[in-house]
Amino acid sequence: MQTKAAAEGAFHTSPASRVGVVLDGGVTSSSQRAQLVTGSSESLNSSEQLQQGGVDRGVKKYVQQSMQHSHIGTISQLLAGGVAGAVSKTCTAPLARLTILFQVQGMHNDGSTLRKASIIREASRIVSEEGVMAFWKGNLVTIAHRLPYSSISFYAYERYKRTMQSLPFMERYKENISADLAIRLIGGGAAGVTAATLTYPLDLVRTRLAAQTKIMYYRGISRSLYTISKDEGIKGLYKGLGATLLGVGPNIAISFCAYETLRSFWEFERPHDSPVAVSLACGSLSGIASSSATFPLDLVRRRMQLEGAGGRARVYNSGIVGTFKHIIKTEGWTGLYRGILPEYLKVVPSVGIVFMTYEIMKTILSRRPLEE
Repeated sequence: MQTKAAAEGAFHTSPASRVGVVLDGGVTSSSQRAQLVTGSSESLNSSEQLQQGGVDRGVKKYVQQSMQHSHIGTISQLLAGGVAGAVSKTCTAPLARLTILFQVQGMHNDGSTLRKASIIREASRIVSEEGVMAFWKGNLVTIAHRLPYSSISFYAYERYKRTMQSLPFMERYKENISADLAIRLIGGGAAGVTAATLTYPLDLVRTRLAAQTKIMYYRGISRSLYTISKDEGIKGLYKGLGATLLGVGPNIAISFCAYETLRSFWEFERPHDSPVAVSLACGSLSGIASSSATFPLDLVRRRMQLEGAGGRARVYNSGIVGTFKHIIKTEGWTGLYRGILPEYLKVVPSVGIVFMTYEIMKTILSRRPLEE
């Protein structure tokens, strides 16, 4: 009975004294268990804090990495950008000419002709009627335009970006990814507008030379500039500038922003990959993104540049908005994307090559820097 009472007394003792867990071969009371649970919780919190700290450090490292400047002189930077643009345009000149020819087909052709158009048929026509070298028609003026355009674009982008990053109020956002993206977009857009405005007459001449087929009305850069000025006045050299600026601003902004963002993330996640391959891949993807967003404006720009070319009748007489409406009315919404396929075929290697060449040139010139 005493044993039973003792057992019952043991059973009816307070919860605090009777609840326990076995740990490492011993019995642990509830108070000790609470301490263990608290310790585990604190350890878990510490682990989460360490993990969060790692993420924060990763973000900080990414932003710092993405905001690094290339330490090359002004002349070196201009040279790197110019060479990159010239190499890229020369490599993709055949596809660029096909794009232009497709973009302007709807100006003077009827619907049946447009339905028969195809890349292979147009390429075959060029070879049979004009010869293989006709794919590079206007390439000299393209290079003459692309050298200063690309130089100014890259140089202005770096300068605009550096200026915005050095603003006093930007100090509080120096580790903010969103602020970094905004700087890239604004800097790219401003750089594109600057470069396009300064080099626009050469761009217009390039378009008119490339759009010629059988009848050669324009010959050479200087003679073309003179002919356009004589036929259409000085304003003729800037025909379509408004549509160009509307398109080139977002285009360059998206291109630079997408490229730098993709490259920074890629190098952060895979730091040992080939820089050349990374630049080529990220440049190609950024080109697809920018072209998809701005192609309709580029098409309208081409059409306005060719307005009245070679003494032909004017088709569009109501500015950018009127040109958009006319194309949609006569060719449908798909008319705004006429030539998008050769544009994609062109832009993937073109933008990839320009960024890859630019990075290679910066690496080469940083070893033997030119004087500023």
